[in-house]
Amino acid sequence: MHCPFCQAEDTKVIDSRLVADGDQIRRRRECTSCGERFTTFETAELVIPRVIKSDGTRQPFDEGKLRHGMLHALQKRPVSLDRIDAALLHILHRLRATGEREVKSRLIGELVMEELKKLDSVAYVRFASVYRDFQDIDAFRAEIDSLGARGHGGDGGAGPAA
Repeated sequence: MHCPFCQAEDTKVIDSRLVADGDQIRRRRECTSCGERFTTFETAELVIPRVIKSDGTRQPFDEGKLRHGMLHALQKRPVSLDRIDAALLHILHRLRATGEREVKSRLIGELVMEELKKLDSVAYVRFASVYRDFQDIDAFRAEIDSLGARGHGGDGGAGPAA
């Protein structure tokens, strides 16, 4: 760390503390050349990869677009916002964990379908029908049959009806 006063390259840390609920480290530093003290803050930089669309174009990842797509599929379904937020965080975590600078949009779609399958089977089929571009009722039926065969009731956590 360069000294902001004399631009010397050698500084030493004299105190470190966690701040912002442990998401940041505050470091008190001292320049070994001029003796001036200053504070720095350190945070983790978590990068979401860019998206490679099916037509080959690239664009920045848009969390709002992801949220909108999931909310649209879950419209009028008995799934709490807390569960939706947890699913979104899980998708973001998995995207960061790839370690890649770019990911294909297909991967994001598959991650969304995995999370929707856990949340609500109706929302899953809604999303899959658009994402996989079902062309007829037989494609719907095949997806619903495979969902039932895998044992995914996906009642959204509403529990059994009384």
